[in-house]
Amino acid sequence: MNGIAVLLIGLLLCFYGIRSLHLGILAIGFGLGWMLADLFHASLSALLLFGLIGAVSAWIVTTLVFKFSAYFIGGLTGAMAGARAADVLQPGDNDWALSAIVILAVAVAAAFLADKYRARALLWLTSIGGASMILNGLGRTTDALEFLRNPQPGWQQIFATAAWIALSVAGWIVQRHLFADKLGIKNTLVGNASPEADKS
Repeated sequence: MNGIAVLLIGLLLCFYGIRSLHLGILAIGFGLGWMLADLFHASLSALLLFGLIGAVSAWIVTTLVFKFSAYFIGGLTGAMAGARAADVLQPGDNDWALSAIVILAVAVAAAFLADKYRARALLWLTSIGGASMILNGLGRTTDALEFLRNPQPGWQQIFATAAWIALSVAGWIVQRHLFADKLGIKNTLVGNASPEADKS
């Protein structure tokens, strides 16, 4: 059941994240708390607790510093993607120090990108972060898919990384077409154009 909950939140973030700022913030905060706790194989109750604390904290802090919300949301989503990258790069037991370095580096880079490119960067970041949660949730639904959450070196690592990239691109494509007006781009599915040229 916990895998299905994470899967649903991941789907929301990956394919709908750019549409609603509030939903996106809650999903990102929950996902970040969950992914950080999951790096160290926490129990279900701890995962849920960290997820809820992350969701509430992200929403409160973003509300307080709304002027810097793109920077903050980008950093949170980058941290979630960094947590996934740290998990994929470290098969078996994860090292706290290396995980912290990877998460911090990706979070800072994502924060600056989100601040500079706003909606376009957040489109990519929500797709990437949501895809990591989808794989985490799928890996919890059945033992046969557990390698998506915790891949071992070799084909599992390659397949899990390829699935992460494919889901991220799918999320980007879906959001880009659904919310073209929010991004100020031309919707190639419908043919309606905005004043801006298509730059994404």
